[in-house]
Amino acid sequence: MVPEVTRDQETELFDMEVRLLLEAVYLRYHYDFRDYAVSSLRRRMRHAMARFDCARPSDLQHRLLHEPDLFAQALQYFTVQVSEMFRDPGYFLALREHVVPVLRTYPSIKLWVAGCSTGEEVWSLAILLAEEELLERALIYATDINPEALQAAESGTFALDRVAQFSRNYLAAGGRASLSDYYTSAYQGVVFDRRLKKQVVFADHSLATDSVFSEVHMVSCRNVLIYFNRDLQDRAVGLFRDALVHRGFLGLGSKESLQFGTHAREFEQFVPAQRLYRKVAA
Repeated sequence: MVPEVTRDQETELFDMEVRLLLEAVYLRYHYDFRDYAVSSLRRRMRHAMARFDCARPSDLQHRLLHEPDLFAQALQYFTVQVSEMFRDPGYFLALREHVVPVLRTYPSIKLWVAGCSTGEEVWSLAILLAEEELLERALIYATDINPEALQAAESGTFALDRVAQFSRNYLAAGGRASLSDYYTSAYQGVVFDRRLKKQVVFADHSLATDSVFSEVHMVSCRNVLIYFNRDLQDRAVGLFRDALVHRGFLGLGSKESLQFGTHAREFEQFVPAQRLYRKVAA
């Protein structure tokens, strides 16, 4: 008689298949999700399996290996595309009050939004810099591994039913006007002013495989590291350290910390409550 598989064993088998799927994706398409936390991928892989009518992760693996067009559709399930403009308003208020005064001292500034998803933080940051009269001498790098997310981010188009929350966040973040001053309505949505995008470069970049591409004065990578395992977190923070200028700034998500990482001593807390750090002098 074959012993019945327990729930724990079923989860272990599921995770094993997910790890094999991630290895296959890396070998076939060179997207590296192998150091993403499997626990954070379970639910998303189940959604992908349901979407593509697969009973097991191994069935999804087979389809992804043999159907490149399907992989392009499935890529959204490997990353988390959840954000909102001026998310965690206290973070943006801290940028205005504590980081902007330092950025003003530079003749030109570069900022990197790593894992920009569909662009909510990028457009928020552009508005903040415009209001602080810094946008014209700033360059914002907005990067993500998902080409569809990057395309959405660059469009600056968002659903109308999201705008009320965006506006509340904007005011709580110290907004100087009305958020409606920066967008026009179109097709059940809103489109943000193209002039805000002039200083933004949207580009594909993987924190798992790619290197530093520029020296920057600030990195904002919020609610991304929580989906990585410890090794990939350390790799990403190492990239941020290498990219930052002397005494540059690093912003993380509200549930993220440098405390136990390899690079903890290379940063100091700047605004602890908002997870803003500053690179320690060499």
